[in-house]
Amino acid sequence: MFARSSREATKWACGRFLVPSNKYSLACAVTRQSPPSGCWGSIQITRSNNWFCLSFVKGIIVMARRNFKGHSQTVGPARLKVLLDLDQVLADFEGYFLQRYKERFPDLPFIEEKDRNTFYLRDQYAKLRSDLPDRVREIYMEEYFFLSLPEIQGSIAAAKAMADMEDVDVFICTSPLTSYRYCLSEKFQWVEDHLGADWVDRTIIAKDKTMIYGHILIDDRPHIKGACKNPSWEHIVFTSHHNIRTDLRGKRRLDSWTDGHWKDLIEDFKKRI
Repeated sequence: MFARSSREATKWACGRFLVPSNKYSLACAVTRQSPPSGCWGSIQITRSNNWFCLSFVKGIIVMARRNFKGHSQTVGPARLKVLLDLDQVLADFEGYFLQRYKERFPDLPFIEEKDRNTFYLRDQYAKLRSDLPDRVREIYMEEYFFLSLPEIQGSIAAAKAMADMEDVDVFICTSPLTSYRYCLSEKFQWVEDHLGADWVDRTIIAKDKTMIYGHILIDDRPHIKGACKNPSWEHIVFTSHHNIRTDLRGKRRLDSWTDGHWKDLIEDFKKRI
């Protein structure tokens, strides 16, 4: 199947990711780079054994297992599609980073979590000293960093409870590092270790989250941009120290997984689809 124009390709991709139009449904997406708007020449679909591969000519590769068991393909009531970010939503990236930074560089200046005010750690550390961004990068690039992230309090129990709700499909939607030597495999392993093997088939790794279909994206990054100017999902900002003082431009927040407010959020969205 080929989409012959960039407009047609963009429309197809934005509208069809995670939508089971046949017996193949999207379970896992790996994106090498975010494609600039209008860069596609075609979309080609190929099938091989148990994998269904959609190849975008400018660098996106999407793979999906057949007959994904975690996603309903029956005709019936509309099902709410929830996308959960991994780092700093389910997994405590910031807390573990600071722990490892202090262990490796005990004599270097550091920023306490309560004083964080930028999404990217390196941006804030650069204001302390010009050599610190490289030290920051060394920490999260090291082997076993992502695999060792602890859970955000209540996140795993909430994710599982959400997935058990009637007419709700939950997926993990996380971005990889550009230098992805360890993070890709470790993110999948983290999901399996903390949520279970069946959640690996619900895990999407994508540089450009605007290209992924869903009704809600719960993510700590306050402003998400990409090829789709109007993504299908509504962005709910998960509160973290770095975004507490950020102007969210009218977006709603989810402050924690332990106060039960996420249930009200899900029920509200179920009424609206």
